[in-house]
This record gives sequence, C-alpha cells and structure tokens, in this order.
Amino acid sequence: MSSNSGQTGSKAASAAAATLNDSGSTKEEKSAAASALSQAPQSQGETGSEAASAAAKTLNDSDSTKQEKSAAASALSQTPSDSDTK
Repeated sequence: MSSNSGQTGSKAASAAAATLNDSGSTKEEKSAAASALSQAPQSQGETGSEAASAAAKTLNDSDSTKQEKSAAASALSQTPSDSDTK
C-alpha cells in the first residue's frame, strides 16, 4: 500500500497555480487550487514563489471572490519572508 504524506506534489502544485491564474476558473476550482497549494511542500511546508505569485494575482484581481481571496491570503501566509530564506 502506498503512503500518503498529506502534501501536494510538484505537478499538482503547478496545475493548481495555473488554475489560480486562469481567469476562466470557477471560484470552486480556485478555492480547491489554493487549498492544494497550501499543502505543497517547500522548505518546511512553505508556499513557493510561483504559488505566492499566483495567490498575489488572485488578491489583486477585482473579479476574485471573497472566498478566492481568503484562500489566496492563506497561501501567502505560508510564504517565507526574505529573512527566512537567508
């Protein structure tokens, strides 16, 4: 039986980032994508730069719903600060 680490793999994380950047994605798709990205492993479970960029775009998009922005903010809250990466 295979093991489930509870983390999103790199291919799934890339697909999730693309979903967040796709203006044709539904709010449900974007919410699921943000959730997946929040579980993508980086160094110590932090959100990577590509995912953070997608989340920032979602926050700045006037068409994003409150739920989408909430999910994006959650992903960004797991982004390492510059001082954490030095």
